[in-house]
Amino acid sequence: MVNSLLHVFRNNAFGRETFMQSLYFCKALDFTLRVYIPRHSKFLMYFENEVTQVDLDQSYLSDPDTAQEHVEALAKEAGVSVDFLTPKDFTASTLPDVPIGFDCMCSPRSMSDKTSRIGLGYVGPKVRRIAAAAPFPVLVTSLCYKPWNSVAVFFGGSANAFKALSMGLSLSRRSGMPLDLFTIEEGDVNRETLDNLLQVREMTSVVEEGVREWYFLNKSKLEDNLYEIPPDALTVLGAYGHGMIREALFGSKLEVIQSQIINNMMIVGPKCRVF
Repeated sequence: MVNSLLHVFRNNAFGRETFMQSLYFCKALDFTLRVYIPRHSKFLMYFENEVTQVDLDQSYLSDPDTAQEHVEALAKEAGVSVDFLTPKDFTASTLPDVPIGFDCMCSPRSMSDKTSRIGLGYVGPKVRRIAAAAPFPVLVTSLCYKPWNSVAVFFGGSANAFKALSMGLSLSRRSGMPLDLFTIEEGDVNRETLDNLLQVREMTSVVEEGVREWYFLNKSKLEDNLYEIPPDALTVLGAYGHGMIREALFGSKLEVIQSQIINNMMIVGPKCRVF
């Protein structure tokens, strides 16, 4: 089965950095790359129980005549083939429907806000809603192109953390890059508890074989523990399925983590399937 990644191309210098991240991801994992070059300022994504409208930052519409040329040049340099996505269905004449039959979607931290607002500590509401509703993970990129050399999964034993763990194992197998686990110890989240959970799910041997190191971090402030995360790792985090009343909350720990690290980050939402 051929897996594919969706990239919405932004035709400016910032968008180039994000696109290079998609190219790197596809090459590392042998994914096909589908690129959507927007011609309208909005698009819809029809998920199972939700329709998400993405209002694009105007920079996505910058100089569309050169966008395809830029995509093809960067893809050729990276040695990755690209397939351009042209929406066939429209909910309104200027509101295309972007299909959701992909295995991953790459996104900057925000798609709807001005580039000047994008940085550490801010993930836009549209990206949050996609992560909460999508059947695929969302690859949120760092501000600048940043190749990753290992996979780092944050694992605390929740249902979605197990999904993130499975995703991390898949990423490691497919890319050949080592996988490390990071657990923030607190309360009943400790090695003994997590070992028991792995045993119940019959994942003990999978983890023993597939994980290079399992780190337990126990400094009192969550932020202080994050210094141990390798800066060149692709981090994988589960977004909690509950607590989505207020702007599709990721989960309190994920909020802190995404605001403190510079790594590329794969968000595994509650409805995400593992490829």
